[in-house]
Amino acid sequence: MKKIEAIIRPFKLHEVKEALNGAGVMAMTVSEVQGSGATPGPTDTYRGLEYRVDLRPRVKVEVVVEDCRADQVSWIITKAARTGSPGAGVIFVSSLEDSIRIRTGERGETAV
Repeated sequence: MKKIEAIIRPFKLHEVKEALNGAGVMAMTVSEVQGSGATPGPTDTYRGLEYRVDLRPRVKVEVVVEDCRADQVSWIITKAARTGSPGAGVIFVSSLEDSIRIRTGERGETAV
């Protein structure tokens, strides 16, 4: 199994969710997060002092899929979340050893 974590811009969440649902990926976890990336944040002024906005609001979408679907799902997210400008997001793919469905005790891919 693979865990795919995508950090995307909040206004792209609906497009990503619809694209994943269209591919049969219904189960996902969505969290509001803040972060900074390779691109420096914009500057702002507050009470006459200039400061850099280091943490920007983003959304983290997490899905777990079978190994054979990881590339397809990553591509779907990339296509749906792309903005064409810096700070559009990033995707992390990692291997999972196990999963357990709490209600039934099922393990592995059947629990996903």
